[in-house]
Amino acid sequence: MAQMMGLVLPFFGLILLGVAAARITRQPAEALGWLNTFVIYVALPALFFKLVSKTPVDQLKRFDFIVTAVATTYVVFTAVFLIAFLVRRSGVAESTVQGLAGAYGNIGFMGPGLALLAFGEKAAVPLALIFCFENAVHFTVAPAMMAFAGGDRRPPLALARDVGRKVLLHPFNLSTLVGVAAALAGWQPPLAMMRLVDSLAQAAAPCALFAMGVTLALRPLKRVPVEIGVIVPAKLVVHPLLMYLALGAAGSFDPVWVHTAVLLAALPTATNVFVIAQQYHVWQERASASVLITTVLSVATVTGFLYLVTSGLLPADPFP
Repeated sequence: MAQMMGLVLPFFGLILLGVAAARITRQPAEALGWLNTFVIYVALPALFFKLVSKTPVDQLKRFDFIVTAVATTYVVFTAVFLIAFLVRRSGVAESTVQGLAGAYGNIGFMGPGLALLAFGEKAAVPLALIFCFENAVHFTVAPAMMAFAGGDRRPPLALARDVGRKVLLHPFNLSTLVGVAAALAGWQPPLAMMRLVDSLAQAAAPCALFAMGVTLALRPLKRVPVEIGVIVPAKLVVHPLLMYLALGAAGSFDPVWVHTAVLLAALPTATNVFVIAQQYHVWQERASASVLITTVLSVATVTGFLYLVTSGLLPADPFP
């Protein structure tokens, strides 16, 4: 238990410090801009490059792992979407945001720090693969569904071009691709450059978590949406459980890969879901509430998952 708390408390403590700093200093939301820029465009890309570039090439070709992980996420998305659309009679746009809230985890800001802290550098490859391919699908599904709903009236070609640009030019995806190229070529940066990359990579998790805490503090909870009754269990319980079972059924994977994928699935709703809702002017307040509520509750669910792993109660293969 002490080992598990040693993993969780510093991690969520950084988020809490961000919340406290935002409440005490009362800086405007715009003040967070440069920190987010540093995290998204510099620190996290450096971390992804550092870890992927040192990975044996054969580990980067596990498409069975990629397909299983992404398909599992979209099973959850489809289920939440259909509940919203058929049961609650929400429109396509609202149902899409609800589906993303139930399936799109905060794998960018929270994933790297917690996975590497819990499982070490062996978690880097499954982390990078899931992040790149899931984000590519998210960046495709969201605008496609909004276009279908009538919220995005751009011509199909312009829409496809914009989606492709977002996927290919996302800093995390670019840094991972450069890391893959370096691994394939067996190239390592010169010592001075590698020291710079190391410094940036070490700053990634603390800055990302602090920025996330500030963001949560700047979006206070005004009301609890009724849809939370579906989104919370879908995101924090069903998604990781289904990921665990799907990977067990799909084949034999390294235990660290399985635990990393399940941990990423257990993370709360990504702040990008609120960004998407804001971009298309749909379900904005409730999307913000979903991010806040799932983040608070994930303290218990993520802690529980890590306890099961560190105590040996959760085997890597559910079907030995």
